[in-house]
Amino acid sequence: MSFNEAFKAIADPNRRKILSLLKKGDLTAGEIADHFAMQKPSVSHHLKILKQADLIEDRRVGQHIYYSLNTTVFQDLMSWFYDILQKEGEQ
Repeated sequence: MSFNEAFKAIADPNRRKILSLLKKGDLTAGEIADHFAMQKPSVSHHLKILKQADLIEDRRVGQHIYYSLNTTVFQDLMSWFYDILQKEGEQ
């Protein structure tokens, strides 16, 4: 996981909204697209960027692909933020 890729991915408000939706549970691309006024290929593009940043994972169930949050990456990011804050507080 690259922090640069993760920060680039969460810089877009649409991708942040996707992450918020997935916080509530796993969803298919179609279910995610229902929450946006954009074409499904655009939603797929955002999902691809989130997946490349390891912020989400996918799994196939029959004909559907379900997307979910990769909480490990969020824990790594939070740990990094915590370390930064701790170092600043120690100075």
